[in-house]
Amino acid sequence: MATASPPLTPPDLRTADRPILWGVLAIGLVTALLLLWLLGDLVAAGIFIALFCSTVGLVVLYASRRSTSYTVSAPADIGLMSAAINDSGDAVAITDRAGRLICASRVYGEWFPGLPSPPGLAIADNGDERLAQIGRAAWRDGSASLDGLASGRGRLSATVMRAGLSEDHLVWRLRRMEGNDLTHQARRLVEGDGGVRLGAAGVMAAIVDGGGRIVSANRVFLQRALGDGNGDGTGQVLAHLLDDSRDLIRFHSEGANATPLRVIQVPLDDGIGESPTLFLLLDDAAALRPAVEAASGHIEALLAMLPLGLALAERDGRILFMNEAFRRAAGLPPGQPVLYPSDLVVKEDKAAVADAVRRFAAGQRMSGDIAVRLRYRADEPVALTIAGARGLGEAAALLSLKDNSEESRLKNQVAQATKMQAVGQLAGGVAHDFNNILTAIIGHCDLMLLRHRPGESDYDDIQQIRQNSNRAAGLTRQLLAFSRQQTLRPQILQLPDVISEISNLIKRLMGEQVKLIVKHGRNLGQVRADPGQLEQVIVNLAVNARDAMPGGGTLTIQTYAVSAAEVRRLNSDILPVADYTALSVSDTGTGIPPELLGKIFEPFFTTKEVGKGTGLGLSTVYGIVKQSGGFIFADSKPGDGTSFVIYLPVHRADPVTDAPPVPTKKPKQGELWGTGTILLVEDEDMVRAVAERALTRQGYKVLTAANGEEALEVLEAMAAEDGEVIDLLVSDVVMPTMDGPTLVRHAREKFPQLPILFMSGYAEEQLRRSIDLDRVAFLAKPFSVQQLAEAARDALVQNKG
Repeated sequence: MATASPPLTPPDLRTADRPILWGVLAIGLVTALLLLWLLGDLVAAGIFIALFCSTVGLVVLYASRRSTSYTVSAPADIGLMSAAINDSGDAVAITDRAGRLICASRVYGEWFPGLPSPPGLAIADNGDERLAQIGRAAWRDGSASLDGLASGRGRLSATVMRAGLSEDHLVWRLRRMEGNDLTHQARRLVEGDGGVRLGAAGVMAAIVDGGGRIVSANRVFLQRALGDGNGDGTGQVLAHLLDDSRDLIRFHSEGANATPLRVIQVPLDDGIGESPTLFLLLDDAAALRPAVEAASGHIEALLAMLPLGLALAERDGRILFMNEAFRRAAGLPPGQPVLYPSDLVVKEDKAAVADAVRRFAAGQRMSGDIAVRLRYRADEPVALTIAGARGLGEAAALLSLKDNSEESRLKNQVAQATKMQAVGQLAGGVAHDFNNILTAIIGHCDLMLLRHRPGESDYDDIQQIRQNSNRAAGLTRQLLAFSRQQTLRPQILQLPDVISEISNLIKRLMGEQVKLIVKHGRNLGQVRADPGQLEQVIVNLAVNARDAMPGGGTLTIQTYAVSAAEVRRLNSDILPVADYTALSVSDTGTGIPPELLGKIFEPFFTTKEVGKGTGLGLSTVYGIVKQSGGFIFADSKPGDGTSFVIYLPVHRADPVTDAPPVPTKKPKQGELWGTGTILLVEDEDMVRAVAERALTRQGYKVLTAANGEEALEVLEAMAAEDGEVIDLLVSDVVMPTMDGPTLVRHAREKFPQLPILFMSGYAEEQLRRSIDLDRVAFLAKPFSVQQLAEAARDALVQNKG
């Protein structure tokens, strides 16, 4: 218990002494008058009275300083408060309104030597300021609390409460926070059956906090150190229980002739201030060496069970033992021998690691961290903890390495997914803008071809421009496929039928040196996919396989059924449990290195020479498969070839959605001429000009608008007239200010039966999900003059039908 005296008040003269003082002064005055009467000398009388008054003043001042007591009795309830808080296991302190310490518990004095008054405690991370904040909150609200204070005694929680008869005191209570960390697990191990088993093996175990005080210990340690196996060693300083004179460690309670001890220090780093340490103590007498060696086996078994990667090294640095967690954290291949810690790191870090191990093994009892790059996982630096240990046998150093592979893998996956999403959005936007440009180029080429005949010099040039534009359109489709925004027209189909359609094409692409083998399994379920896009997937994989076999080889395309039970046995975190039809494309080529296998689906990533690949092949395959609801996996080893497996979910027939469409009468292929009035809305001037000329040449009357507001004005003007009406609205989907769907909703308020033809460079399926409108047709950009005429004709025919 610690108490602080209350403030002292200045002394004052007692009221009872004042008459005596006045009497003494009166006697002095009378004596001065008598001297004046007897001597008749006024100067002598004045000197006498001055000396008399001075003497009386000095006497009074001396008496007041000597007799007046400065002590002020403490409040009546201080003793009660001290007795109440002294038995608490928490650190308790009481302060007055001025912030002075009035009373403190014994634990508070042990935790904070010198009895500083809260909030002036030595706590890291601005702990004093945080304590001051809850103190002010307690004066205002009556109570306040705070968790997570980092100190040398672990993580603390603080509670402050206003108390007292006049509520002019604060009661501060600080306690340790128990967490699900390595220290807590070690305490459970030492205090439970693990501590009993260690004791049976002759191993004494104790956990010591950052201040050197015992937190927990097994019964064997308590019996040897305190003489009582059921005693309480909590709070005692470990160094006070041990005698390390003459470089030998013994228990004080056993005397100078006791058996020496060996000590192993295992840091339990919880990241809070000074880390707690697990101390393992064993007898080190030569007569007990067989028992010590047996205990060494138990220690290694114990270290093998801990989730932290641990290894023991002798004085010259040779590794004696490492647990499996240490091997995983170091990234060691199975069966790879390691003789020295320097064998684990890259060449640049070998000298630093070897020097650190020798320094700590030479007798230093403290631990330290060193940042290194591992030999088998050199992508990022890790922290290697080295601690000196008076361990078992030849062990002199303890090495600790945490396995961050899973955490790093998850971080890389999140970063990769974020990067792919950003690139996909960029690719979709770029493809949309390119589609507008290509629409204008292809449209103008078509219009120019109508005025030229084959054989003319300009005709061939125009055809070349059109072909290059179509190639560029194919590139934009690849970008949209990667970003999963291309227009798919899925059908219910069987994978063997798709493969048979393109088998001859694949044979021609493979050449004479590559042998093609096609195998089909039984009971294959139907899948729902776009046959054209699926053919592109197979051709891309086949071409990549051919390039991986420059000297020839075998390409195997196989289909087989995968049941839900088989998927469940795969125990995949990515593949949902369902029935699938799988497509496997395997080759016997050179294979893909492991460091590149995770990057093959990234856009613009290629291992081919400059000019021989765009890096969009596999990213396009990935986008088509994912947009079709499937999954694709790659497995490869250098020299053993590569295998791509695509899982497409089996389609279950729906009598409503899968019903055959009602046949409608369609005009002949060459009947593109039409009549009627079309309102064309397009914000791109070049696309609007091409579309207007193309529709006008087919016989339509075309009204144009550059945006949605202008189109509504045209519709209102048409509604005011009784004669002419709009037969078809052709509009872009994405436009500034007012987009196409918003325009259509306003237009159908006055024209409910108005047919709509949307033009867009984005995916039709994506637009249909986001546009809740009926009687709407879509035309994907880029389109030719003929495709625009056919789309307009079909939209008008369906509306009339």
